[in-house]
Order: sequence, then structure tokens, then C-alpha cells
Amino acid sequence: MRLSLLVLPLALAATAALAHGPTPQKVSKSITIKASPDAVWKVAGDFAGIGKWHPAIAKAEGSGSKESGTRTLTFKSGGKIEESLDEYKADARTYSYRMGEPDLKVLPVSSYSATLTVSPEGEGSKVEWMGRFYRGDTGNEPPENLSDEAGKAAMNTYFSEGLKGLKAAVEGGKAK
Repeated sequence: MRLSLLVLPLALAATAALAHGPTPQKVSKSITIKASPDAVWKVAGDFAGIGKWHPAIAKAEGSGSKESGTRTLTFKSGGKIEESLDEYKADARTYSYRMGEPDLKVLPVSSYSATLTVSPEGEGSKVEWMGRFYRGDTGNEPPENLSDEAGKAAMNTYFSEGLKGLKAAVEGGKAK
């Protein structure tokens, strides 16, 4: 009887440990651009201007101010995501924002927050885009298309392609 009283709490503890929900995932991408930080910030620092340089975005519409703005992104794939600014620091060339309601067909993540920063790098600039997110299905056994791996792959692609588009827009002197 005593042994079973000891085993039961251990079994419950092990089950509870396995039944925790998703853990936050992180992605970070960066790119070097052959232009001054001010020139890069002029393009990247326009929160609602992402549609001018991100190849996945068909249209970006913004509202509000730089301190509390929002943007609605319409993706070329057809989905939409709304994002809102958490912090905007023009003097530091950085802003942080978060996604509102998810569109799992666009990005298989249930929520995310991200920060974009432009800093000097040699004679040019370094742009870092970092994000923290939860997978699309926050249950204990998500389908493959809404798993941590699917979320990481999608966010890595989204940030990488965006940074390549930003580099092309700035170095080429024109937006897409």
C-alpha cells in the first residue's frame, strides 16, 4: 500500500511534465546592406511600408501613429494578418510589434512578436529581424503542418525573404 502511495504521485508528476503545452520558439535573421543606417531606416522604419519591399506582401495598410500604429498585411497567397506596434524608437532605428489574430494559412503560428533593428556595420548596415512565436496548434500533439518545425520554417522563410527584399529595395534604390 505504501509503495503504491509513493508511485502514484510520481506517475502523476511524469504525466504532468509530458502534458505541458507548447514552448516559445525563436527565429533570428540578419542581412548586411551596402547603405548607411539612415538610408536603410528610411525604408525599413516605415512600419506600414513593408509592402514596398517584402516579396510575400501584396498590400500593406497602416493606421495610427508611430507609437501605436497598426498595419494590415495582405499576402500574395491571399491571407491577411494585422500587426500592432509595441515600441517604436526612431533614434535607435528599431521597432517591436505583435500579430493580432492568426491566419494559419499564411503563417502556421498562433501568435508572434518581433523586433526589427538597423545598426551600423562597417561602411554599411546590418538589419536584424528577430521573432518569438508559438506553433499554430498549441495542443500537445499538433499536426505536422502546425508544429514547432512548421512554424520555425515559415518564420525563417518570411524573415529571410523579407530581408532579401529590403536589401534589393535599398541597394537598388527602388521598392518592389
